[in-house]
Amino acid sequence: MTFIADLHIHSRYSRATSPDLTPETLWRWGQLKGIGVLGTGDCTHPGWLKELEEKLAPGDNGLLTLREQPHHSAVPGSCRSQLSFLLSGEISCIYRKGGKTRKVHCLVLLPDFASAHRLNDSLAKVGNLASDGRPILKLDAKELLKMVLDASPRAMLIPAHAWTPHFSVFGMASGFDSLADCFEELAPQIRAIETGLSSDPAMNWRVSALDGITLISNSDAHSPSKLGREATVFDCERSYQGIFSAIASGRGVASTIEFYPEQGKYHADGHRGCGVRLSPAETVAHGFRCPACGGKITVGVLHRVEQLADRPAGSTPAAAPPFHSVIPLPEVIGAALRVGAESKRAQAVYFDLLQRIGSEFEVLLEAPLETVAEASCAAVASGIGEMRSGEVEIEAGYDGLFGSIMVRSG
Repeated sequence: MTFIADLHIHSRYSRATSPDLTPETLWRWGQLKGIGVLGTGDCTHPGWLKELEEKLAPGDNGLLTLREQPHHSAVPGSCRSQLSFLLSGEISCIYRKGGKTRKVHCLVLLPDFASAHRLNDSLAKVGNLASDGRPILKLDAKELLKMVLDASPRAMLIPAHAWTPHFSVFGMASGFDSLADCFEELAPQIRAIETGLSSDPAMNWRVSALDGITLISNSDAHSPSKLGREATVFDCERSYQGIFSAIASGRGVASTIEFYPEQGKYHADGHRGCGVRLSPAETVAHGFRCPACGGKITVGVLHRVEQLADRPAGSTPAAAPPFHSVIPLPEVIGAALRVGAESKRAQAVYFDLLQRIGSEFEVLLEAPLETVAEASCAAVASGIGEMRSGEVEIEAGYDGLFGSIMVRSG
């Protein structure tokens, strides 16, 4: 069975998130996007976990469903589908190891509420879980992995956005050069990494040490409309065990849906304060200092991959699942119409397309361009066609600034 999953999101209990992040709103937007299984996010937060237990009902397949679904008018008939939830959360580990401060974000997947409570009981002895939906704990990532496995042998820890500079397992500023450096003898228990918005599978394929590690993608959404900006396509039983086995073995992950990595806010090197964007070679030539002010350059994901890569660009391991690079539909519409993606005009076209065709993923990846043109206009259809063929103009993101990806029709 093929379905799209987005397993890393946040609730309104996390910092810098939308207050609209409720189970009901997630249920609605998951269907608008075309997602079949959605992570709950923030399952370590006591307030959010309590709300999840009240509003989500466990099913025989290990997934959760909304007990009281909103009126059918909340989702157009063209987008209505079964949406399940899977218990998930992100934890920020900040600790000293190897003479260096490490900051590693980890995604955890859990099979049931009992496992979540067991994990939270262990984590509560380390720090305050109620202060943030993504708790910041003085905890070695290896010790977190032990706690996750103690909570349930069917639980899973996945290094989140594995390449970003400041908070990831491979990040230039605070990470490691290998999974073994971080997790030591428990490294074989790490079956997957999340590639993050600033990298894509092709970049990761250059690192042979990741052969046998499943590459997954998720949105890390902080608002409902950002759901599915990255996602993983599964071809397996639609159940917790099906997803767990697919990730653990790599068999059952059919493909991923990706940002163009240049659009990620840490793809290139640079110094945002001076508006300086650099290639890896330019960074080295300037001694890792900003040529404008002499300040420290933030080394981006592209450069970090270059440092650890032992294969040339374009290398593809045998049997590697394909991926699809997409631009969020409101941005395509905004570029085509020469308006902002959040403008009333772009939003009206967006919801009209969903009403007349189907979910955002269906519009972006599957709908015939003639159908899109009939439901909107030729410029929007042309923009989607250019996105599908990779004919986009790119200004790479750097030092926390999202990149600019434009379709030529705009």
